[in-house]
Amino acid sequence: MPRTHAALWRDPALPHVESRRACHSRACYKAHSHPTFSIGAVDAGVSHFTGTGNGQERLTPGTLVMVPAQRVHACNPEPGQAWSYQMLHVAGDWLAALRLESALGGAGPGEPARICRDPEVYRQFCELNGLLFSNASNAEKDAALIAFLGDLDVAAYPPLAPAPALEASALRGLLARIEGLDPAQLSLDALARESGFGRYALIRAFRAATGFTPHAYLLNARVNRGRQLLGEGQALAEVAYRLGFADQSHFQRVFKAYVGVTPGQYRGG
Repeated sequence: MPRTHAALWRDPALPHVESRRACHSRACYKAHSHPTFSIGAVDAGVSHFTGTGNGQERLTPGTLVMVPAQRVHACNPEPGQAWSYQMLHVAGDWLAALRLESALGGAGPGEPARICRDPEVYRQFCELNGLLFSNASNAEKDAALIAFLGDLDVAAYPPLAPAPALEASALRGLLARIEGLDPAQLSLDALARESGFGRYALIRAFRAATGFTPHAYLLNARVNRGRQLLGEGQALAEVAYRLGFADQSHFQRVFKAYVGVTPGQYRGG
């Protein structure tokens, strides 16, 4: 029988978010509510959810459920069976501020939960949660959280304002600013203040202009610089340090995600 395993991620530097993973769990929960906006994802097994206002819903692997703060709900595996899931909790006041600054709509406290069965949204959620559990920087984690939550709201609710556009001169200034920064100094909050956009509004505008979020743009630039340094024969640890990655394993993970091979494989041809 597979071993039950659970892991919790939280960081005092990001007090507005925490996440949990559970594998092969048989735990059952009474109907309850959270003071947070919560997103659950079923990874394996089948569960039964109440909280949408439509009676009990059967959730299969790859299904997400978005639960507003204060919404009474319950989610449990089929009797006698185990399931695996992920659960993300976001502080309600922080989310309300994010929505306000970027003119986003969204479900309010106590409103019915929403179920999503879109495979791409599930993939993006797993990617976000994997990032939260990784050794990526807090700024990168927070930016990814903002992008994911904003995209969820835009997809589910009519935007309260059209997507903003970056003028060519403003875009050039942002690109120069990002490329000239030490990775540890890249702050979405600071970029948003300088550009006059909300944080998610800036992500939308920047992504529309470049195809990247600001943090993804920086990662891509760092990987391209890494290709050059590896080609010059520099050691992996030295390249990771020069490019501002937390450690060599972080550099290897990001490099492979962008290039398709590890730095060592790339350097060896």
